[in-house]
Amino acid sequence: MSIADVSDRPISSLISLHGRVALVTGAAQGLGKAIAARLAEAGASVVIGDLNPDATRQAAEDLSARYHATVIPCQLDVTNEKSVRAAEQLAVSNLGGLDLWVNNAGVYPNSSVFDTTTEMWDEVMAVNTRGVFLGSKVASSSMIGRGKGGVIINIVSTAGFKGVAPGVSAYVASKHAVRGLTRQMAIELAPHDIRVLGVAPTFCETEGNKAALAGLPEKVREEIAATASSMLGRVGVPDDIARVVLFCASDLAMFMTGSTLLADAGETC
Repeated sequence: MSIADVSDRPISSLISLHGRVALVTGAAQGLGKAIAARLAEAGASVVIGDLNPDATRQAAEDLSARYHATVIPCQLDVTNEKSVRAAEQLAVSNLGGLDLWVNNAGVYPNSSVFDTTTEMWDEVMAVNTRGVFLGSKVASSSMIGRGKGGVIINIVSTAGFKGVAPGVSAYVASKHAVRGLTRQMAIELAPHDIRVLGVAPTFCETEGNKAALAGLPEKVREEIAATASSMLGRVGVPDDIARVVLFCASDLAMFMTGSTLLADAGETC
């Protein structure tokens, strides 16, 4: 199997996701909801997966009404393989298959190396790294079974390229792992016409990030704010990242796999 040559197709066709089914984890709010919104706007049917059932249902209703798209909610624990498999089965049974999986769910605790307990470390790794592994494993198996290929997109972070503010060693380690997993899965899944890409955002104003910042020491908040100011003149918003994810998901990026695209307003320059 080889990837299609789409040179003769118009831009409108390449950006369209009509007829495709996507699942986005951690999509009840913030970055995940923004990603789901752009995918729905581009024509995809979308499963919104999140731990919070009420917020998940509300997000699905909102996006369905906004884009006149098929958007269904799914209570999902990305650390639990049975839960991940149930989400995949929901997509298959209700929407006919799975073409796109976005591993977005993540946690961002703050604790110094000395204060980080093994339980805290394990929780971060379970959500941020094992969650990506389980989602990718289940999604790719489903895509291989259909024989139509697909796309897996992992939300990394600029923390997958460098160290950041004090107190996030577990988070930084988890995101470096996801970046490496993205590269390795691209190698293993390419023969099945499955592309694997990462998107690495800088700090963006989301509900989760604002809550995380509120619990940090003032000095750390100031360091993150300085980073977030960016050379482009403003702090990122969720849709800045969602548009990059849409590019990766679409056939515009047909000849790309294994890369992690920096959506960082120049932070890592």
